[in-house]
Amino acid sequence: MAARRVVPGQCHSRVSPGAASRRCRARFRDPQGGDPWPVVAYGAEQRVGIPVLRARWLTQTFVNWPFRSESVRPLVPEELVVDEYEGTAWVGFTPFLMADVRPPGLPGAVPGLPSFAETNLRTYVRRRDGRDGLWFLSIAVTCPLMLAARALGVPYSPGSLGVRADGDTVSYSGSRWTDGASYRLVVRPGDPIEPTERDVWLTSRWRAYTRRLGMLWETPVEHEPWPLADAEVDVLEQTLTGAAGLPAPLGEPVVHFSEGVRHVRIGLSAPRVPAPGPAPS
Repeated sequence: MAARRVVPGQCHSRVSPGAASRRCRARFRDPQGGDPWPVVAYGAEQRVGIPVLRARWLTQTFVNWPFRSESVRPLVPEELVVDEYEGTAWVGFTPFLMADVRPPGLPGAVPGLPSFAETNLRTYVRRRDGRDGLWFLSIAVTCPLMLAARALGVPYSPGSLGVRADGDTVSYSGSRWTDGASYRLVVRPGDPIEPTERDVWLTSRWRAYTRRLGMLWETPVEHEPWPLADAEVDVLEQTLTGAAGLPAPLGEPVVHFSEGVRHVRIGLSAPRVPAPGPAPS
């Protein structure tokens, strides 16, 4: 594939990195009717006082494709609504390096802490009360210890993954052992950007949802805002979206690169009672 410039979202008002704790001003209509929903927050929406896991998420690329909501809807539990940006659902492919993974109380400077590649495929959702988050379609990981999270409903799969920086490019590759779904991505990180509303919407989420024991569970996360950069794509080959049951996307992806965040705090999962309201369409 020839090199191709992918420019992050050029739309509406921009969000200053100094305003990390504030929300964007624009609001979007709840597709089920009712009050508009706010755009997601650029900075963490909650403190994770006692994390169950701490880490750094480094060398991360965000590749987001637009899809029709009806294509994504069957992959999301009925308790959640497929979130949309200006009438379109999005699915994100995000390879990165998970570094210095440790329990609370253990400093990041301790030698020998595990670091490993991880890749997730996710879409963006909301509870019926408008509380936004992520729904993971798949997660591939090289660290077998992370597979224990499948007991919490997290869709981890073992795989062979790699992240490599070489000059002005960053390369990612991987293959899941369970079904052979694979990817190869080579990007050239560009200049830092001041994120637009769409950039924030595609990259900043502060909770993930899973389903187990017949209930929806919510896991909070806290970290500093993502420092985002423009990105040029040299190679993008993947079978993850097809393996998830998705058709071809509506258009080309929006791509961002980030050096990463270094103060990740993942909280305890908790069950969430569905809010009253009509079932998602």
